[in-house]
Amino acid sequence: MTAATGNTTDSTAGKGTAEVLFDRRGRLGVITLNRPRAVNALTAGMVDLLLRQLTAWAGDDGVAAVLVQGAGERGLCAGGDIVAIYRDMLHGGNRTAGFWQTEYRVNSLIARYPKPYVALMDGLVLGGGVGVSAHGNVRVVTERTRMGMPETTIGFAPDVGGTFLLSRAPGQTGTHAALTGAHLDAGDALFLGLADHYVPSHALPGLVAALEDESPEAAVARCAEQPPASALSGHRDWIDACYASDDAGEIVARLRAWTGPGQEDATDAADTIEAKSPTSVKVTLASLRRAANLTLDEALAQEYRVGIRLLAGPDFREGIRAQVVDKDRNPQWKPATLAEVLPAQMDRFFQPLDGGELDLQPGPDLEVKEADHA
Repeated sequence: MTAATGNTTDSTAGKGTAEVLFDRRGRLGVITLNRPRAVNALTAGMVDLLLRQLTAWAGDDGVAAVLVQGAGERGLCAGGDIVAIYRDMLHGGNRTAGFWQTEYRVNSLIARYPKPYVALMDGLVLGGGVGVSAHGNVRVVTERTRMGMPETTIGFAPDVGGTFLLSRAPGQTGTHAALTGAHLDAGDALFLGLADHYVPSHALPGLVAALEDESPEAAVARCAEQPPASALSGHRDWIDACYASDDAGEIVARLRAWTGPGQEDATDAADTIEAKSPTSVKVTLASLRRAANLTLDEALAQEYRVGIRLLAGPDFREGIRAQVVDKDRNPQWKPATLAEVLPAQMDRFFQPLDGGELDLQPGPDLEVKEADHA
């Protein structure tokens, strides 16, 4: 959707070149991610602005609810700015660690926000875009929604609380989504527990207008429609059977051996997983299994440890190079196969960091509560 316009009162509002716009429309605080050419990919400056404004609005009695949307027609947010991360990796990666610290604070704050947090998950919602939307408590998808955590494609692992969310999806569907990096439509997002309501894209402007003086519950109830069916929900037999292992190599073997309904899809999934970074696939699987017993903040701390270790390894840089820098789509992973990634190598990704752990403590002036869906 094209972000709706309106009167503004906050200091950054109305500046068309600002990367994030903040509006006050009645008692609704509106956040517009404003990098449409980059599908609103998040930068360090953007997450810093988000943290500051969300903190301010949490304590502002004049703001009853907050809404996040994306500028342009392509989507809410395509994730973090991985080109910026690539450039930073060439110079040591120190800025990226700081970016993640702030980004994960935003994710944690959204999940415990003391007011309704409405996310319009229209178009592309990938990686970091999931982090600024799926932790909210009023999450809206449309017929244009294409959501996913495609990190294994670039030698990384799901973060921004993605392991927490996907580890709680029905059966093994979250594992399938994480390892393959599959794009999910509205029906799949709802089935996985990443969204709450289906609203056709043409109805979004009306929904935003209604939110200015109505409760989110009332506004969404008037605009929501019956969602499409989830394709993933119809594939539970082979997904649950094949992914019910803590060993990525065993999962691929089961997918290739599957002969029941969905055989072609299972084979395609095996091919997809084997094309990803072997290290990332194994780290992702281990992260999901551990995250199932963690709180969101604990999962974010784990994702930060994993991310820092992957930042220092070869595959993350190589994956970005192959996908978005040189665009040859031919990454040379090291190690090259799942079998070459040994269990002992996995343990180090989850060890405490010598350089300091993730600090998610909110400021003393901010009181937050657990999100209803968490």
